[in-house]
Amino acid sequence: MQATATIEAGSAQESYAMPRTEAAREPVRVPEAPPQWRDLGLSSMSALLVVSLSRAGSRSFEAVCQWPRWHPLNEHVLAVTHHPLILVESTRQLAALAESRFLPATGTAPLRPTSVALGTDPQTQPVETGGATDVTVRVTTSDVAVRAGSLTGYRITAEYFHAGGRFGVCAMVFAPASPTAPEPKEETLTSLLHPAAPAVGAAADPDVLLARAPQGRLVIVPRDPAHPVLLPGRPRELPLHAVLEAGRQAALLHQGRPASAVVGLAAQLRGPVPCRGALIDVAPEENGARFAVTAEGRVAASGTVTLAGA
Repeated sequence: MQATATIEAGSAQESYAMPRTEAAREPVRVPEAPPQWRDLGLSSMSALLVVSLSRAGSRSFEAVCQWPRWHPLNEHVLAVTHHPLILVESTRQLAALAESRFLPATGTAPLRPTSVALGTDPQTQPVETGGATDVTVRVTTSDVAVRAGSLTGYRITAEYFHAGGRFGVCAMVFAPASPTAPEPKEETLTSLLHPAAPAVGAAADPDVLLARAPQGRLVIVPRDPAHPVLLPGRPRELPLHAVLEAGRQAALLHQGRPASAVVGLAAQLRGPVPCRGALIDVAPEENGARFAVTAEGRVAASGTVTLAGA
């Protein structure tokens, strides 16, 4: 089955299609230095997913990731299919490592992901029954922008392989941070009802990001405002990967589909999204659903969720 995800960078759009199989080149497994979790902005060593990253060309790299079976977002079942946000977080970590080691004008003002798209192939995704899944990755960078000696943006694309076949691809665009999100109005955050975790494709109740308001509107109100993966450090602004997860949960809730039905995700930040109080609307489409996040009367983010057999 083929899954397609779309990512936007300005007015340009590209599609990432998932072929069933493709031979992976053998990666260089010994980098100049192993990645350090503090250098990647992580809260602990247990959050580190990248094992190595080595240059393969002027704009290409080869990497190895290790995904623990008991990752906080994964379901607690005997045979685990990894949560799609693990691809997103691995790509973010690979970008942080590439930015610090290989991209020009490093050490400048930090950039953040502003758009992301990923596609997976359910037929080739690894299923883990042991301790962890070793994944090889082909990484490429493009659209590298430097202004006055400072890195101002770039795109990174990561292709994920297991057992010789490509099962996932994730592309991410980085740009300077936007203005800080406004504080939510507390009167809009009362009498809310959180859906059960299975209804939104979450492994546990603390992973639920949504709540139903009295008027029936869906609101982003995380059950755990300091979630170690979705909201590390209790940020005031919702990071891109949490926006993506909120869209995934909203689409599954709206469509009544299981988490395994998701084969593609995409999201774009259009402005700051507060961690609590933003509205999220879902509109069904032929191959899944489209979502929009509204804060203070403006569309702050949007995205799509592609479902198998939709």
